[in-house]
Amino acid sequence: MNISHIEHIGIAVENMDEAIALYEKVFGLKCYAVEEVADQKVKTAFFKVGDTKIELLESTDPEGPIGKFIAKKGAGIHHIAFATNNVSQALIEVEEKGVAAIDKTPRKGAEGLNIGFLHPKSTLGVLTELCSEK
Repeated sequence: MNISHIEHIGIAVENMDEAIALYEKVFGLKCYAVEEVADQKVKTAFFKVGDTKIELLESTDPEGPIGKFIAKKGAGIHHIAFATNNVSQALIEVEEKGVAAIDKTPRKGAEGLNIGFLHPKSTLGVLTELCSEK
């Protein structure tokens, strides 16, 4: 597996408009994209910081993954995502090394990326996402 960089850090938020305003006003960042990923029941907003992005995540359904996360843990860091050249191959490799994958095959994520999540019980309590271009 070839990890090239941290693709993004996902942050669960309760109110997207307030969160975007905070990142723009306090940190001087510019939100360059807002997108809904319907099958994941989430609305996303992205900020670029060097080669890394910040992804804000607002639930569109309390029963979706972000809705459940916020209900259980509150707003805050949700996951870290690493860029790789091939998510399919990376998911196979991590499972061969004994890491439990939530996704056995890649699925479509925000910004058209192929994504796959690793279970936090296998990654020291950190929900980890692997991403690659189509």
